[in-house]
Amino acid sequence: MKFLFSFVILALAARAASSSPNILMIAVDDLRPQLACYGDTNIKSPHIDRLASGGILFERAYCMVPTCGASRASLMTSIRPSPTRFVTHLAHAEQEVPGITTLNTHLKQHGYTTLSNGKVFHHADDSAAGWSEPAWRPGARTQPPAADKAKKTAPAKKKQAAIERGAPYQISPLSDDELPDGQIAQRTIDDLRRLKDAGKPFFLAAGFLKPHLPFVAPKKYWDLYPADTIRLPINYHRPKDAPDAAIHNFGELRAYAGVPKTGPVSDEMALNLIRGYNACVSFTDAQIGKVLTELDRLGLTDNTIVVLWGDHGWNLGEHTLWCKHCCFETSMRVPLIVRAPGIKGGVKTMGLTELIDLYPSLCELTGLPVPAHVQGRSFVPLLKTPTLPWKEQAIGRFAAGDTIRTATHRITEYSNANGPVARMLYDHRTDAGENVNVSEQPGSAAIVESLTNQLRTGKGKDGGPPWR
Repeated sequence: MKFLFSFVILALAARAASSSPNILMIAVDDLRPQLACYGDTNIKSPHIDRLASGGILFERAYCMVPTCGASRASLMTSIRPSPTRFVTHLAHAEQEVPGITTLNTHLKQHGYTTLSNGKVFHHADDSAAGWSEPAWRPGARTQPPAADKAKKTAPAKKKQAAIERGAPYQISPLSDDELPDGQIAQRTIDDLRRLKDAGKPFFLAAGFLKPHLPFVAPKKYWDLYPADTIRLPINYHRPKDAPDAAIHNFGELRAYAGVPKTGPVSDEMALNLIRGYNACVSFTDAQIGKVLTELDRLGLTDNTIVVLWGDHGWNLGEHTLWCKHCCFETSMRVPLIVRAPGIKGGVKTMGLTELIDLYPSLCELTGLPVPAHVQGRSFVPLLKTPTLPWKEQAIGRFAAGDTIRTATHRITEYSNANGPVARMLYDHRTDAGENVNVSEQPGSAAIVESLTNQLRTGKGKDGGPPWR
């Protein structure tokens, strides 16, 4: 009798697990919300647009830290960054918040098969026990052969010179399938095929690398953006009255061949960078399309949650900046699209959302408990009612800056060991491009005080258990 009872319990658990929705999580490195579905019709992103047409598109989604490792560690733990936690692109979730249950681990512990392809965590070995199989990454080149040859033949004394990384942009002679993102797509397709009949729900994470530097994509994607159609941003200048702390030297880009070590890049290079970035967005969009098409072909779409996110934004010359690593809207705002069974799609929401909200949202969508350490808030109510009144703020940080975004303003406070040293305030009702810092203007005192108080009380506290 005892054996029969145990058998029934196991059978019921297996049935519950098999009926749980699958999760396909698509992460895209350095992807800003510059897509057709976000209103930029110059960008060719038909496959991400198709996903948005069946899901909920978040117009005001924000990362916690505009650098890859820290952003991903924060998202996968649902823990806010602090001045000593989740700081750089090398952030390692397991090391910086030991004992925390990461998203993949939580799902695995509740019966999910969990697989990682490409760049999900920054480190392939991060939260290794939370994956059902070792995290997989492609081994192919990221530069075309010519760039590799230049790298190998560079004199030893120039080892640290920019030539070490090759050019920041180039038309690749390789096919889609020969490039890493093409391989990530194929690996994900292969995994979908074997997971289909496994009898367990799955969490399959696919982390695409482009449009991260270098901007290398096959010619057909460059051809989508003729050179004579590319323009510099209208705010290709430093914001008026912006503090020095807000402007960085975009060292990530300067590490590439031909990029000056100081000062602005040439207009020719700037235009090529913009064109190359756009080409890489379309290249990755095509790889995502292959995965979504296979999901449909296998009949998995109706029982699979699909979530697409970018780990942070990217600057394409706005405010004279390139790359991320700053507290402007261009670095903090990210694309976020969620398609879930039973949720009416093709809708946009203006609700303020933070990437730490993804963890508890997936818990609610799958019927799993939310771990006690989680600091995000489930946005499932927004999926069901996109116009619902929601969060009043999204808080993030980078280096010495802490920043808060409300529905109407963004304020950033820069500090050193002695306290605040500079700030900037932008009124998005009249200055969506964040071109004029009004923090010190007459009439701003009240809003500065109010938002500063919100920022200081809302940001993650440093020291002690990270959920305090």
